[in-house]
Amino acid sequence: MRVISGEKKGQPLKAVPGTTTRPTTDKVKESIFNIIGPYFNGGLVLDLYGGSGNLGIEALSRGVEKAIFVDQNRKAVDVIKENLNLCSFLDRAEVYRNDAKRALKALIKRELSFTYIFLDPPYAEQKIESEISIIHDFYLLEKGGTIIAEHDASIQLAETIGAFSCKRREVYGDTAISFYLYE
Repeated sequence: MRVISGEKKGQPLKAVPGTTTRPTTDKVKESIFNIIGPYFNGGLVLDLYGGSGNLGIEALSRGVEKAIFVDQNRKAVDVIKENLNLCSFLDRAEVYRNDAKRALKALIKRELSFTYIFLDPPYAEQKIESEISIIHDFYLLEKGGTIIAEHDASIQLAETIGAFSCKRREVYGDTAISFYLYE
């Protein structure tokens, strides 16, 4: 696992030890960023199921101004911080140990609005449509923003959730990526 492009291109990233996380492969990550980018001029990113920080760090490397990482696993939070330090991105990131629902509530209180939101929950615990509804109802995604949801390919998410429309769906083996836009 590595940073694919941008400021930190080629930088190796550490994975979370054990089998509790499923890192996004470089192939899938590259495809995601070719679709939503490939480069950015600022913006705020939420990596709600941070894992190793792979997706949020890639966004930072490609020009996003700031990223907020959330994971409930202590080992994952430690690895995210380690990877941010390896890339010298600690000053452009916030990392929290929390579950997704509580993290969303905390972000609502801060009245933040994100340009990109990555949702990559463990396949067995997916509540993507519910989480997208919360993001919608509390304006956590800015107009023109995108939610990138990684899920099991056998799951078919709704075409629209509130004002968000699924504009694209890509399948890579047993992994699907759904892109929701707020137009």
